[in-house]
Amino acid sequence: MFTQELLSQLAQELDQSEKTRVQIEHFSKRHPGMTVDDGYRVAREWVRLQTAAGRKIIGHKIGLTSRAMQLSSQIDEPDYGTLLDNMLYTCSNGQVLDIPIQNFIAPRVEVELAFVLKKPLKGPGLAGGRQLGIADVLDATDYVTPAIEIIDARIEQLDRHTKAMRKVYDTISDNAANAGIVIGAGRAAPASLDLPWCGAILRQNGVVEETGLAAGVQGHPAVGVAWLANKLAPWGEFLNAGEIVLAGSFTRPVAAKARDVFEADYGQLGKLEFRFV
Repeated sequence: MFTQELLSQLAQELDQSEKTRVQIEHFSKRHPGMTVDDGYRVAREWVRLQTAAGRKIIGHKIGLTSRAMQLSSQIDEPDYGTLLDNMLYTCSNGQVLDIPIQNFIAPRVEVELAFVLKKPLKGPGLAGGRQLGIADVLDATDYVTPAIEIIDARIEQLDRHTKAMRKVYDTISDNAANAGIVIGAGRAAPASLDLPWCGAILRQNGVVEETGLAAGVQGHPAVGVAWLANKLAPWGEFLNAGEIVLAGSFTRPVAAKARDVFEADYGQLGKLEFRFV
């Protein structure tokens, strides 16, 4: 287990990387005994730094929801991170939102659904908590809305010396690679949608790069939300009313650069249109 001194040091490195837009080397290379829990402790220490600086927690994200991604990361479950208020970008209906490219290092775009909660979801061991499932998530959800997650890499993906891929512990430490969220399309009560069959078409500069269905997220996008609430409970944490929860991507990440224009078309749920400037 990492010491508090080491957790603080690594969190400061992540904070400095975000400010300077210069990637850092793999934590797992420098600390080969690193565990998944160590990764989450680093991420929590980084979030503590952000909230101490005035940022507010607005929700959570779930990653590595596909079986293929879990196998490639040598993990048998998803991972998660924290959404902060400075990560939120909101589209206006019918307008293209400008997103500053300098806010990121190596941004990539993923297509998701977001669940916005109207009441808390507490997992087992917490006061009033229990093991949660899909029905609990749907009951606690105010509305579902299209969302784009902008993932980034403050920890370099490939080691600068060996070209080895970073490990899942590094990704988890790096707030599960989360850096931004785009919302602002339609809203719908979960009961009004056949959620696994909700889909989207992602265009980059007018070219269709990805299509997908929300069933790609463990069969049903609410599965991951229930998993997250259950997973947070041993840390004494829960999903609170008003939180945004990104349920996981159902497309591959698409790399973005300055002047790229994206359109995510969710059919009856509307579109998210934005460009990096």
